[in-house]
Amino acid sequence: MTVSLDQLIEPYLTYMADQNRSEDSRRAYASDLSQLAEYLRQREITDLEAVTRRDLRAWLAEQRQAGASPATLQRRTATVRGFWRWAGRQGHTSNDPTAGMQTVRVRRALPQTLTADEAARLMAAAIATAAADDTAVGVRDVAILEILYGGGLRVSELCGLDLDSHDQARQALRVLGKGNKERVVPIGQPAERALAAWLVRRPELVTADSGSALFLGARGGRIDPRVVRRVVHHSLGLVEGAPDLGPHGLRHAMATHLLEGGADLRSVQEILGHANVATTQIYTHVTNERLRSAFNQAHPRA
Repeated sequence: MTVSLDQLIEPYLTYMADQNRSEDSRRAYASDLSQLAEYLRQREITDLEAVTRRDLRAWLAEQRQAGASPATLQRRTATVRGFWRWAGRQGHTSNDPTAGMQTVRVRRALPQTLTADEAARLMAAAIATAAADDTAVGVRDVAILEILYGGGLRVSELCGLDLDSHDQARQALRVLGKGNKERVVPIGQPAERALAAWLVRRPELVTADSGSALFLGARGGRIDPRVVRRVVHHSLGLVEGAPDLGPHGLRHAMATHLLEGGADLRSVQEILGHANVATTQIYTHVTNERLRSAFNQAHPRA
């Protein structure tokens, strides 16, 4: 029986949803596989068994010529590799054209981040803005910023918080991270105060759709990741000279400032929810760059 890539994209995305892959990841998989399916259709390759390694390499080469970055090519290679592994396990094909394919090497750039002074000014500006309008949404936005920076949460993790995620006695949050792994994240007093202020105002936004969500949108449902990103971009715009990094920039800043303050790498790894300490080590490079810059500027024999 002939099976085409087109026929299997939706079942594969359903499988990825069952594996708790994020909506953003599934959207990227859908885009990558749809583009490959269109490429194969144009060449009249309609059977999964007929796809060769040469076909996939030619597709990636076409993507490169069209301007795709090395990081994008790396992701697309990983996407097709994962898809064919799944298709093989499901019995859809005995052919794996991804076997032996080389992954595009990507030079990992140091993440941009905020200085401690910029982070302090960001929080001060956001709190001043919220105090000026004195709305539930303004108070919520301050709590969002404090928790993203104070706890180093991913946007999806913040949006997934429930009321019982907050442990006031321990001044911590119970967070469900990637791979459905749960961790406890400590938050500081500013974040705890901002969260307490939001919980007082939360009933003003509650509707029948609110459920147990800790953070609510203006219409009462669980807050959408796009709203969180908009809040952060707007707030960063209030700080003169601060880079427009988005929510992940606050996570980078938190990790960098912890390490600069003397926290050990393993503790930062646990707080961020990184499965591999190598992922966390990039932040040591950021702090090393800052040390080198400070040395060059201040040391008489630099």
